[in-house]
Amino acid sequence: MTPPGPRALEILRRDSKVLSPYNRPFYYPFVACSAKDCIVRDVDGNQYVDFNSGLVAMNVGHCHPRIVEAVRRQVGELMHYSYTDFYYPHVVELAEKFLPKTPGRFEKKVFFGNSGAESIEAAIKLTKWHTGRHRYLAFIGAFHGRTIGAVSFTASKPLQVARFFPTMPGVTHVPYPYCYRCPFKMTHPECNFYCVDFVDDMVLHRYVPPEEVAAIVFEPIQGEGGYVVPPPGYFQKLKKLADKYGILLVDDEVQTGMARSGRWFAIEHWDVEPDVLCSSKAMAAGLSLGATVSRSEIMDWKAGAHCTTLAANPVACAAAMAVIDVIEEERLWENAAKQGDYIQKRFRELQGSSEMIGDVRGKGLMIGVELVKNRQTKQPAGREVDEVLQKCFKKGVLAISGGDSTIRIAPPLTITRELLDAGLEIMSEAIAEVEAERKRAHPAVS
Repeated sequence: MTPPGPRALEILRRDSKVLSPYNRPFYYPFVACSAKDCIVRDVDGNQYVDFNSGLVAMNVGHCHPRIVEAVRRQVGELMHYSYTDFYYPHVVELAEKFLPKTPGRFEKKVFFGNSGAESIEAAIKLTKWHTGRHRYLAFIGAFHGRTIGAVSFTASKPLQVARFFPTMPGVTHVPYPYCYRCPFKMTHPECNFYCVDFVDDMVLHRYVPPEEVAAIVFEPIQGEGGYVVPPPGYFQKLKKLADKYGILLVDDEVQTGMARSGRWFAIEHWDVEPDVLCSSKAMAAGLSLGATVSRSEIMDWKAGAHCTTLAANPVACAAAMAVIDVIEEERLWENAAKQGDYIQKRFRELQGSSEMIGDVRGKGLMIGVELVKNRQTKQPAGREVDEVLQKCFKKGVLAISGGDSTIRIAPPLTITRELLDAGLEIMSEAIAEVEAERKRAHPAVS
């Protein structure tokens, strides 16, 4: 049945009457009903290959039996009593299991919340408390959440901050190392990371006193910004800049963590140890859980300075511990790296015959395929990306976009080569169809 089917259309009609519009107009009318591993079904019985992992939350696949059993067992014992004022063994056990997976050869502590945005909010408050400083640096193209603090660091789309001014004061955005679209019109490695020198010479020496900056907040790979991957050596140089002024590094791994990039956390690709790390999404296989990890000496705020009633409920903790076990026992970072390299190889080969594919980038199963109207001008092909995603949806692949015109490919880390090939074939066909349609509509475009 061609989606959306009759049951889906009925849900859409009812939805529009009672629910906030969220983000759904940006993609397509998919109405999920059930899922198993890398296959998702809609309410009309259509099935799809999941190329976005439920917005990068289902790294271990949908309804993994180990996760289902852990949740089922915990639901029958204890669902909530509030770690804010009392104690759970589950929280201690999760912290002891989770902290050794995070980067940094030093003692750490963790604050558990309910989401990625909450983990960023906790990081903001923690770094303010510890340093006594109140300014921050963040990056153009970043996405850190939509609560009023987190959205102050977000700089992905104007809509995300429209009508919410003023947001939290003190956040200055600087250029991210987006080499395909370098804002300084330079080329790596000849640029010698001028984007870092710019922060030092033109920002911290001109209008942002470095002694007032608490932290630099960054994504090791920008997510909603278009799966933008900094070049080797970038974060080492940024770390030197931060150390020069006693500025903390806050690493947002909400999308990139839990083996998504081929490492437990993406910053490990650059061999840099952040002072604070934020995680969520895939931590508990879609259940609400977030984490803010820091060096033990940084987490020096007093009891009651920050808390939240529903944080680290036992069910989410049980799921998270099972997620860690599954990733470790199945060595999913290896499959992420192997299949991710294969995806990039496939699209670089396709790039030879497709004028619309401008750039292919990524690490692990976090791949960005940027489409352009013209390879010379690099004009973003936003409408064409939308058309490709619609065609993929009709043909049985669920994918989303990022940045101005990048297709994001992020299937569960459990995906097999056979299923991956099936999904990539559909996506390649969709790109070829859109490109052919564009050429028919604009014959002068070569």
